[in-house]
Amino acid sequence: MSTSAPPDASLPWYKQLNAYHWFVFFVASAAWCFDCLDQQLFILARDNALKALDPNGDQAKLSGMAMAVFVAGWATGGLIFGAVGDRIGRAKTLALTVLIYSVFTGLSSFAANADQFMIYRALTGLGVGGVFGLAVALVADSLPDTARAKALGMLQALSAVGNVTAGLCAMAVSNMDPNVSWKYLFWIGSAPAFLCIFIMIRLKEPEKWVAAKVTSQTDKSKAMGSYSSLFGDARWRKPAIFGMLLCVSAVIGLWGIGFFSNKLTAPAIAASLAEQNLPPEKVGPAKQWWAAANLIVQNIGAFFGMICFSKAASRFGRKPVFAVAFIAAMASTVFFYQCFKTTSDIWMSFVMGFCQLSLFAGFAIYLPELFPTRLRSTGTSFCYNVGRFIAASGPITLGVLASNLAKDAKAALPAIPEEAARKVAEAAAELAAFRSAGTWMSLIFVLGLVALLFLPETKGRPMPED
Repeated sequence: MSTSAPPDASLPWYKQLNAYHWFVFFVASAAWCFDCLDQQLFILARDNALKALDPNGDQAKLSGMAMAVFVAGWATGGLIFGAVGDRIGRAKTLALTVLIYSVFTGLSSFAANADQFMIYRALTGLGVGGVFGLAVALVADSLPDTARAKALGMLQALSAVGNVTAGLCAMAVSNMDPNVSWKYLFWIGSAPAFLCIFIMIRLKEPEKWVAAKVTSQTDKSKAMGSYSSLFGDARWRKPAIFGMLLCVSAVIGLWGIGFFSNKLTAPAIAASLAEQNLPPEKVGPAKQWWAAANLIVQNIGAFFGMICFSKAASRFGRKPVFAVAFIAAMASTVFFYQCFKTTSDIWMSFVMGFCQLSLFAGFAIYLPELFPTRLRSTGTSFCYNVGRFIAASGPITLGVLASNLAKDAKAALPAIPEEAARKVAEAAAELAAFRSAGTWMSLIFVLGLVALLFLPETKGRPMPED
């Protein structure tokens, strides 16, 4: 569906949309918002779930494995469903991915052991990974070109609403038994299944996709959702490779470093609670409350960062704003890892969230502008998701680097005869090592700057076609 006449480009983007445009935007944004809700609920519920399912297991190892299999499933789902969306349609495939992540999130709450939990999380990741490329391609192909960039930036910004909602949900169950509260969070994460009904009943495939589908049936060189076509033609191979590296930089920066900042906030929260002399039974809930509060602050920053990125990219161009954003992301991450020490520093989470996640608004705007309609979901999903295979190793890399630095730091400590004092010194050395590891890993944002050199500026240009 579309309007019979082009909208007035001088109007704000939201005044250029008709009722059906708004419906498409709402459905795509809701699918991605709930997807992000699911991601953050997992992060907040993961440790309590694994402690309940395997109380005698190595919790640090289990936590890292759960994150790794989820992110690997996410990457796999993105590659699969991005291509499927180009072949059979964005709307149908979006409904399927939402259903997958909803069902397996719900099943995660019924896991009988850690192994089952890992399997459910990997399968959840398949659905989670498919949503972004499909939602972005759907909006890019359905809305007026003059409204596209800011609408896509807003779609990505609304992901922060899902993240903040996850934090509020975690706060709401913080006083419950941690052996049970994680189940409630996963039940909440299964709720978006109802969205599939609206997707399947009313949402239509974009006219651009329908036209490309007809063309592909008569011209075999223009196959829909073909990775052979994506990499066999230099016009699409170059943006696919360097677009992927652009995303790898930010994905590792966020999922390998940014979302592990709780390793710094947790000691600060513990110290603050110790000063309050809380009874033991209230310490655990208070820690969960503060962890959720930190996540909320981080994602409020993310919302404003993504809004600012989309406005700046529409005015100044995609590449210069990306360059500034990568530098800001690196600087803010280093600053956070070096300077966060007490709960009064929680504002630093806002700054890091603003800078790190502003990049993701850029991906929503920029990636669909690099590929033709028949490869738009495939190319966008490839760039955005393949880096997660590498990002899955990010927590492991950060852990190994921190562990090695901690060993060196402990070895350099002077002999301390008192056991209590020695443990305090060793804990301080481990924390300092983690700060150094996160700081060094922040150099990954430089990769984004390098990739940017090989990519085109797309501001003011029509989206490419064969």
